[in-house]
Amino acid sequence: MQNMSLCGAPSSTTSHLTSLPSLPSLSLRFSFTFRENRNPTTHLSSHKLSFSVRPSRVLVKSQATAPASSEAVKVTPVPSDMKAWVYGEYGGVDVLKLDSNVAVPDVNEDQVLVKVVAAALNPVDAKRRQGKFKATDSPLPTVPGYDVAGVVVKVGSQVKEFKVGDEVYGDVNEKALEGPKQFGSLAEYTAVEEKLLAPKPKTLDFAQAASLPLAIETAYEGLERTGFSPGKSILVLNGSGGVGSLVIQLAKQVFGASRVAATSSTRHLDLLKSLGADLAIDYTKENIEDLPEKFDVVYDAIGQCDRAVKVVKEGGSVVALTGAVTPPGFRFVVTSNGAVLRKLNPYLESGKVKPIVDPKGPFSFDQLDEAFSYLETNRATGKVVIHPIP
Repeated sequence: MQNMSLCGAPSSTTSHLTSLPSLPSLSLRFSFTFRENRNPTTHLSSHKLSFSVRPSRVLVKSQATAPASSEAVKVTPVPSDMKAWVYGEYGGVDVLKLDSNVAVPDVNEDQVLVKVVAAALNPVDAKRRQGKFKATDSPLPTVPGYDVAGVVVKVGSQVKEFKVGDEVYGDVNEKALEGPKQFGSLAEYTAVEEKLLAPKPKTLDFAQAASLPLAIETAYEGLERTGFSPGKSILVLNGSGGVGSLVIQLAKQVFGASRVAATSSTRHLDLLKSLGADLAIDYTKENIEDLPEKFDVVYDAIGQCDRAVKVVKEGGSVVALTGAVTPPGFRFVVTSNGAVLRKLNPYLESGKVKPIVDPKGPFSFDQLDEAFSYLETNRATGKVVIHPIP
């Protein structure tokens, strides 16, 4: 398995949904072709995919008094084609192409079709595009994207928890590295299994909600795997990153940590304190090995496991998200689970746990290549978000 890290103001109105009669039951077959030219001297190669698409119900949103957390989202009849970012070969940011004629995926019986309003980027998106786990990847061409927030516009026959018009969020790939979806969230529509989604927190907008799923599930699962419990102490390496910023908050607010320490560069020390860190460590000036204390858990979200194991208590745990693993450190790959998001929604809605969206964003949909370039500098604070998506 590759060594890699997976992750990284509310509006005042919302809308009531009015459902118009269903369109006639039609089954249409659409196909699209991606052409790529890897070298000007070679012939173009093509990839062709086909999908069955049935028109969905028409939704109209009218402005009305409602909770202050939602934003107006225009939902129209589901088309046969959509705009989506696509790559047909592995490589750098330059392989990404915005295509306006990608077939809208149909839904399986356990899935819903989501009109994507916002999405977020994670390091796993970049490493997947670079081909770092091609052996277990889905076939090319690929529409990337794990994190999504949007509105349900169609439901499969076995879906029980959601209905058309529901605002949802989640990580669309149950297994991050094992056969992730060929059609992810960086598109106008995406099909997602019901069990991977949760209702969007009422007090968050779509951009904030989209920033959370993969990172907060990684933070939560890592803490659970260590057996973290009230009264324990923790050191978070890279506390200003997408996962680290949430580990600090979950350890304090959800798991009842007695003491939270975290590292960052000088400019992020105040952020660490605002998130609940009792000790904010400037890694440009201090070595964690020189700290006078040791911790029950060290959560390494940066790739310094060899140093992390030196500051963990005997019998303690070290979570390593990336880089080489030194015993007693361990690595895990997160499993997307809507039940975890549902469990954490009260903490998000109360403001006890806050999403951290990088201040350079959100990036617009047509700026995806710029957003990826920024993500890959490894200088982002919190999460890099794409919003709005047309």
